[in-house]
Amino acid sequence: MENIKFNNYGLLLFILIMIPNFIWFVIKAPNDILREESVTPTMDLIASVFQVIMLICLCFSNNKNNKIGISSVVSLILYFTCWILYYLGMTNNIIIIGLCLLPCLSFLVYEIKIKNWIAIIPTIVFAILHLLYGVINYV
Repeated sequence: MENIKFNNYGLLLFILIMIPNFIWFVIKAPNDILREESVTPTMDLIASVFQVIMLICLCFSNNKNNKIGISSVVSLILYFTCWILYYLGMTNNIIIIGLCLLPCLSFLVYEIKIKNWIAIIPTIVFAILHLLYGVINYV
């Protein structure tokens, strides 16, 4: 294997995506349906395991050009927009699906850009489970 190094940009992308979640843990939104108890706890646990595996894979790369690309940034901006709309009281299906899929899309396009093929599998599994969580619980 080529020199695999810690990917600061991968970690930065993860932290940026987690910022709205940290805010949500502290500040309740109006019509905060995401605080309702999940009816899919086992699936949620499996999704969390794949999220950790995804993060580990994301943070290591042998590609020297690890900078975050425009596609990831656009997905991130759309994700932040969904959170802003959620905090404005909008909880429609598009917002919920956006909150589930846009961060995963940001990870996926980043992983494709830097050719981190091993990270794509846990990211896709996490994306599917995260989407199912959102649809089953809130749509």
